Amino acid sequence: MEIENTGKDNGRFMVAVRGRMDAVTAPEFEKRILDWIDSGETHIILDLEELEYISSAGLRSILTIAKNLKGQQGSLVLCALQDAVKEIFEISGFNTIIPVCGSSEAALKET
Repeated sequence: MEIENTGKDNGRFMVAVRGRMDAVTAPEFEKRILDWIDSGETHIILDLEELEYISSAGLRSILTIAKNLKGQQGSLVLCALQDAVKEIFEISGFNTIIPVCGSSEAALKET
């Protein structure tokens, strides 16, 4: 899995995630995002366009990040989910907890 800081847009910290988020890669993902939060980033957009798969461990990491940001009056928005990943978010109900947008442009308007 690759995690890339793609910059800031309108005060929103943009992160692209590529590959597979599972029990092996989710801890690294969570640590990287929490490190950015600890350094002051409180409004994060995760671009998941190139995320091919997410397991329950990945969902748990995203929930941990969302709760952490909420505690700091921050926000987390997900965007550009592939169909397989989007289906997992819908089945798990996570799309009702964390905003999901079709594109990064829509995510910028959401936060």
